[in-house]
Amino acid sequence: MQESVAESVRLDAIDFRLLRLLQADSGRSNEALAKLAHVSAATSLRRVRRLERTGVIQRRVALIEPARVGPLLQVITEITLDRQGAEHLDAFEARAVAQPAVQQCYRVSPGPDFILVAAVTDMPGWARVVDGLFTQDANVRNVKAYFCVRRAKFEPAFVLLEHGDAGAKAI
Repeated sequence: MQESVAESVRLDAIDFRLLRLLQADSGRSNEALAKLAHVSAATSLRRVRRLERTGVIQRRVALIEPARVGPLLQVITEITLDRQGAEHLDAFEARAVAQPAVQQCYRVSPGPDFILVAAVTDMPGWARVVDGLFTQDANVRNVKAYFCVRRAKFEPAFVLLEHGDAGAKAI
């Protein structure tokens, strides 16, 4: 069984401060990051490299404003499979994450087996996803799609909790 990051990597207040700042803007220079975190540039660089090496920081990406890059249809989809054995769930999950239009894939319980968040340029693009991912799979029992008409909030940052002797506190 894979251990969680919290179990395998010890994080302190400086690490959490750096993570919070990086989630807000990972494009800052190391010097700017260090200044905001109240540590030396060498400490900041060493800590961030450790966070990357240990997998706490998976990767750094640019968040793109969808309206600025062309038409976009965002779809949130519930999928229920006919057979829920581990091999069937794993097989569908592997196909879903391999689909370029799928941005997020969650295995959930109770309710449907999966929630997918997908982005396509138009309805014909969505029809191709439906044909390739749902229609061709005999194990897909039910698909319920929700088309986004407005995104009120998109915040990929996690609320980070620092665990100490007095319990957990948000930072």
